[in-house]
Amino acid sequence: MQLFDSTSSPFVRKVNIVVHELDLESRVERLAQDAHPVRRDGNLVRFNPLGQVPALILDDGSVLSDSRVICEYLDRLGEGRIFPREGPARWEALTWQSLADGLLDAAVLMRYEANARPAQYRWEGWEAAQWAKVESVLQSLERAAPSLGERLDIGTLSVACALGYLDFRFPERAWRPQRSALAEWFARMSTHPSIQATRPRPRN
Repeated sequence: MQLFDSTSSPFVRKVNIVVHELDLESRVERLAQDAHPVRRDGNLVRFNPLGQVPALILDDGSVLSDSRVICEYLDRLGEGRIFPREGPARWEALTWQSLADGLLDAAVLMRYEANARPAQYRWEGWEAAQWAKVESVLQSLERAAPSLGERLDIGTLSVACALGYLDFRFPERAWRPQRSALAEWFARMSTHPSIQATRPRPRN
């Protein structure tokens, strides 16, 4: 399998964490990709019409796109322990994945607003509205932090990716001071090998 990879994408990071957790490293070749919201890469578009990472080329030549789809495929390919199979645990994990991905969607839009949009067209109200979404999810996570525990599933791994992206791209926002329970949980989570091995790095 071949994975269109970007060391700065939190959605690619989620896929890489799942690859690490399921011990699939030897089966995945990474194709470095500098995906950009405006300058579309023709090679990537050939495989994912949206021109977005991650995209995974399977051994039969078919292509999966979107981190949620790819992660679930990999879980079926591996030992199937990242996605709870049924019952309340499954729906809880999928809900946290959805909220974490929504936080990331808002944060990435903020990043684009500040770094991809020409200065004369930037809209501060738009950025503030996106950060309000981030804050709402963070507050929900703070309340839920004691129940997140030490489990590793698609929900908790997605939350770790989201918090890591805030640290990576928005360190000045300092989300921890008002959220001590979440900060403590993330500190413990960050010691896990798959989290450490996939720390985001800026593109050259």
